[in-house]
Amino acid sequence: MQNKTLLEIKNLKTYFCVGKSVVKAVDDISFNLNKGETTAIVGESGSGKSITSLSIMQLLPTNVIDEDHGIINFDGKNLLSLSEKEMRKIRGNKISMIFQEPMTSLNPVFTVGNQIIEAVQLHQKLDYSNSREKAIEMLELVGIPAPNQRIDEYPHQLSGGMRQRVMIAMSLSCNPEILIADEPTTALDVTIQAQILELIQKLQDELNLAVIMITHDLGVIAEICKRVIVMYAGQVVEEGSIKGIFKLPKHPYTQGLMKSIPIIGGNKNKELYNINGLVPNATEFPEGCHFHPRCEIGVEKCTEELPIIESTPENENHLVRCWEA
Repeated sequence: MQNKTLLEIKNLKTYFCVGKSVVKAVDDISFNLNKGETTAIVGESGSGKSITSLSIMQLLPTNVIDEDHGIINFDGKNLLSLSEKEMRKIRGNKISMIFQEPMTSLNPVFTVGNQIIEAVQLHQKLDYSNSREKAIEMLELVGIPAPNQRIDEYPHQLSGGMRQRVMIAMSLSCNPEILIADEPTTALDVTIQAQILELIQKLQDELNLAVIMITHDLGVIAEICKRVIVMYAGQVVEEGSIKGIFKLPKHPYTQGLMKSIPIIGGNKNKELYNINGLVPNATEFPEGCHFHPRCEIGVEKCTEELPIIESTPENENHLVRCWEA
């Protein structure tokens, strides 16, 4: 593995105008992604994970507030300052994304082969014959049997797991440096989930990809990620190595997520742990620490002042946003 920084995100803010309110979907987050490494972004629905990925890809809705909103450095350029034409050269080519639901991401009226071929022709400038060969090669790479036959089939003719493999093949067809996987195992059964995660890990090792894995499930990342970023209410509340987060989580929210993981062979009669309350409305985040209304160890200061994210005394690479950590 190389330690070259491929993607550097500094003070990223993605705000939306909804009626008369401002939604702070992503609020001042920073992190780096290194070449050949897999970093996970975890958190509940509404924490800002997917908006972070869409901000990187510059695939945001029109009601985004266009003002100074940080830096996303890639290949010597700030992606936030590029035109749409310039972003098209990067999106799908240098940085690719696997979206949550393959059935809605794939166009039902075109064969899966045509959809991969289109991406290859657009970015790699190959003719149709060579693009088709590349598409067959990619379908074979992701483990789809009889790729010469499957290339001419439509999405509805494939299972959910096969469609997800097609999405991975399409994402990797232009040899990207970064792959963003947004909940890549959603709506798949447990066996297929394991196969897809194993496939992503295999391809990452073979192609030396940098991967951002977005998920709400800590169990998904245990085997394949090196670093973990925990998000809550649009902010990073903890960041560290996978070993550090699993062995000694510091933030009460991370601790709650860890305690919520079911234990195989555990007491069947014991009620599963759950974090009290809900993620707050993005237009009405509480004063102080955003997590304090749900926190079990909060003090008065937590309700008044937002904690900064800083290194723990034990490890300068383990960051936490909590007054009591």
